[in-house]
Amino acid sequence: MSALTKSFTFACRRIFSRNIRQHSSVTTELMENMDKKSAWDRFYSETSSRNPNFKNFEWFFGFDAVRDFIMPLLQTASLPPSPLQVLDMGCGTSALGPCIYRDSVLPVRVTCADISPVAVQLMREHLQAKSIKPLNVSSHIEFLELDCTQLDRHFAANSLDLIVDKGTIDALLRSKEGTEKAALVLRQCLRVLRSSGSLLQFSDEDPDARLVWLETAIGDQGLVAADVGVQEVGMLRGVCYYCYEVTPQNDVNK
Repeated sequence: MSALTKSFTFACRRIFSRNIRQHSSVTTELMENMDKKSAWDRFYSETSSRNPNFKNFEWFFGFDAVRDFIMPLLQTASLPPSPLQVLDMGCGTSALGPCIYRDSVLPVRVTCADISPVAVQLMREHLQAKSIKPLNVSSHIEFLELDCTQLDRHFAANSLDLIVDKGTIDALLRSKEGTEKAALVLRQCLRVLRSSGSLLQFSDEDPDARLVWLETAIGDQGLVAADVGVQEVGMLRGVCYYCYEVTPQNDVNK
């Protein structure tokens, strides 16, 4: 196991022990199979069955902690005028996507995608019951079952303005085949993003490790003109979190 993989392993152990210590059997399965649909289905099924009243499950933190990193990127209207295309990748049952849909001043089309059909159905039912009203009446939200290693099966090249990843890459890097899958997801993201778009990754991984991985993965795939930056989100519950922004600058669609 490489030093990079070890660092992600330790980070994930902190995350899981903090967030789901009451679901020890599910935690063990997830720790070993974080790239598997069946493990996530079981996790969301058991989480929802233990609590009859729906509650969003937030990995790391909720929308309020990162609002100021996300919403400024949705302040410029697309040309020709049309809703800004946003993907919440690996949404689970987080309120992140619905909050973007609710709070965006400009019209947005938010796709909340997850590999688990259980999570997707829970969110569809929750949104119907809660009836969230967007600030812009032209905004739209949808929930979609989708493997993030296959984004191009649903999204056309150069079609998205923003992709938000809150822990999905971290989960893939923890899985047995994580490095290859995470690199594939990165390539898929840069394929479907517009040249003016951004991929935001929220993680507790230290920049010394994550920036090296991002720059190496981009370079290995010939994406040498992609820009990579980092900002500190801050300390939350004793853990320091970061926002990594990746912006495509050349043609990755060949």
